[in-house]
Amino acid sequence: MNIKSLLLGSAAALAVVSGAQAADAIVAAEPEPVEYVRVCDAYGTGYFYIPGTETCLKIEGYIRFQVNVGEDVGGDSDWDAVTRGQVQFTAKSDTEYGPLTGVIVMQFNADNATDQEAKLDSAYLDVAGFRAGLFYSWWDDGLSGETDDIGSPVTLHNSIRYQYETGDFYAGISVDELEDGPFYDGETPNNVGVAVGLGGKAGAFSYQITAGYDVDNEEGAVRAMGTVEIGPGTLGLAAVYSTGPNAYYNAAEWAVAAEYAIKATDKLKITPGVQYYGNYGVVNPTTDADFSDNDAWKVGLTVDYQIVDNFYAKASVQYLDPDDGDDSTTGYFRLQRSF
Repeated sequence: MNIKSLLLGSAAALAVVSGAQAADAIVAAEPEPVEYVRVCDAYGTGYFYIPGTETCLKIEGYIRFQVNVGEDVGGDSDWDAVTRGQVQFTAKSDTEYGPLTGVIVMQFNADNATDQEAKLDSAYLDVAGFRAGLFYSWWDDGLSGETDDIGSPVTLHNSIRYQYETGDFYAGISVDELEDGPFYDGETPNNVGVAVGLGGKAGAFSYQITAGYDVDNEEGAVRAMGTVEIGPGTLGLAAVYSTGPNAYYNAAEWAVAAEYAIKATDKLKITPGVQYYGNYGVVNPTTDADFSDNDAWKVGLTVDYQIVDNFYAKASVQYLDPDDGDDSTTGYFRLQRSF
């Protein structure tokens, strides 16, 4: 009888404990829904929405291997191999003023395992035609080959710019901090310049006119160039004139350049080019800077070949012959994978 009572009591106790455990059981929380990356096709290919936002992001860049050749181009050597990796982040979102754009470009250069450089290549904001930040000026543009020398010695500036665009036409003005450009007649860094640019397309013809005024050096330059499709290729012509040595152009008082980019096949482009300099080079750069009385000419050839999609090879050789100086031959071979 006592054993029966003990068994019944034990069963009741177990039932109570079991009921308590059931009441206090831990229930696993439902997993939160995952927001997968969505494609953003409003601004072209390659953009995706940053999760949780309405901002579209694009990541692109390239990896480049290049061998440069020329007299003492690698110190005491006539060749030098260099490698570059570049990545660009572009963010866009809609506003009542139009798309708001932000761009960051990082560049990494390596001459060898120890001689390396990481730098901010561009970083700017752009909305409603206004751009502010670190970016390349119109003077960075040129013909498609490697022979022409019609741009600024330094084209990356902290600037503020307005550019109007409609269809196949644009026009704009920028104020540039010329802090790392050439300085003449005793001028010091923190120079300032004003540049204007306009250009567009009309059928098979494209054109661009660029001008810049270096305020501290009190000199300016103007450049015009155009291209037109003729036969199996594209003819490019350019001319530049400088009132005196300045940050926008200082290679010569004037110069003319021409090239013909031959589309040999869908993958092969061959571009011979030539340039003539009038009053080539700067004399007395620190006091009474002016161009020399000597001329120079340059001729070159550039070959571009697409190996496969997004993988390219380029080879270029240039010959320069100044009146007052030694002639020189330079060039490079490049492999580049873009993404």
